[in-house]
Amino acid sequence: MKNIIVTTALIISISITGFAQQGHKLAAQIMADKQLDTVYTKATALLSKGFNAGDGYPQVWIRDFNTFIETSCKVYSRDSIRTNLLTFIRLQQPNGEIVDGYVLKGHVTWNDPNIYTSPNDKSHVGFKNTVETDQETSLIQAIAKYIRVTGDKSILQETIAGKTALQHLEISISYLLKNRYSKKYHLLTGATTQDWGDVQIEGGAVVDVDENTHWAIDIYDNAMFVIALNDMAGFYKTGTERQKWLQLKTTTISSIRKHLWDAKKHKFIPHLYLDKSPFPASFDENKIYFHGGTAVAIEAGILSKNEIRLVNQDMLRNVKLSGAPSIGLTLYPIYPEGIYKNSSSSKPFIYQNGGDWTWFGARMIQQLIRYGFVKEAYEELQPMINRTIKDNGFYEWYGVDGKPNGSAAFKGSAGVLAKAIDQLKEWAKNN
Repeated sequence: MKNIIVTTALIISISITGFAQQGHKLAAQIMADKQLDTVYTKATALLSKGFNAGDGYPQVWIRDFNTFIETSCKVYSRDSIRTNLLTFIRLQQPNGEIVDGYVLKGHVTWNDPNIYTSPNDKSHVGFKNTVETDQETSLIQAIAKYIRVTGDKSILQETIAGKTALQHLEISISYLLKNRYSKKYHLLTGATTQDWGDVQIEGGAVVDVDENTHWAIDIYDNAMFVIALNDMAGFYKTGTERQKWLQLKTTTISSIRKHLWDAKKHKFIPHLYLDKSPFPASFDENKIYFHGGTAVAIEAGILSKNEIRLVNQDMLRNVKLSGAPSIGLTLYPIYPEGIYKNSSSSKPFIYQNGGDWTWFGARMIQQLIRYGFVKEAYEELQPMINRTIKDNGFYEWYGVDGKPNGSAAFKGSAGVLAKAIDQLKEWAKNN
């Protein structure tokens, strides 16, 4: 018996030593990777130029800003960043909602009949893609990230229109609970879009809710909600307010697991419809796998480590089947062309219907690192690093043919890549 115990202990010791050696080797490889340094330098150079989403987007969007604010805080004026965050609060509407973004008055470059104004900001006008339900949660997350990087908690006590910024954030959640919440399912609602996208499948007003809209519940909006609720709780050290947000977070995660997570297929269902689906009965939408929303769900802490492992395997399988360059693949299988008669958003592997977005793919890389899948993260990051260098830009999205599309200076792509590289370097330093 003693010999068996000794042998077992020796095997365990050898295994631990082997894993440690592999970790040291990977850490050395990461630290020596000059391509990571090149991309990081390019990313910080781009993010030092301001807050608009990209060269094709003169507006400041909160969903984009939220994904590159951490690196911006390292390379840009913190006072300017604080001012930009507070501008979203100054443009908050009387009903509590937060706009998607803003521009200076007189600088509107698109034909939008729904321009948002506020007596609290005389210099800017806002806009909002109402099919989405991530504006309020994006702002909360962005402010939380700003505080974590800068230590500037005073932003929460900035007074605007007689209320603190923190009170305005509370009001924004009240807006969601009143206008975008299903009491039946205890989850946020929105229009039917492709994964995290802000283009409704039915066409019509395209980015705005209209008579064509089919109301639904999806993982992206609700995962963003969970992250924001956790951040709200973090704004309070103790007290009933902190517990209120933590309880709502717990309820939301439980409802997500109950209504959206398919444990047998280890995937989230695309949509839970409040009334009826916009698709014909012959179309099985539940075959579609949403990559982006799943990555955000992992960030929200909704999945276990084993579920993350299975999800990553699924994403890699989808990438191989589709021919896409990376796990930034939005979704797979794609929505068939013409699946809804009024839709212009179902072209195969175009834009949000199967385009490959570093903006979300690198978020999955971040979570793989966070949960200990560092080898997988480093390997799966390579296609994004390689194409950034090859194409000399941070493109908005890629086709399955590997060709870049959209803005060539998309700050969202730069921000998520920079953060993933930071995480890899930090891991390597400690291993």
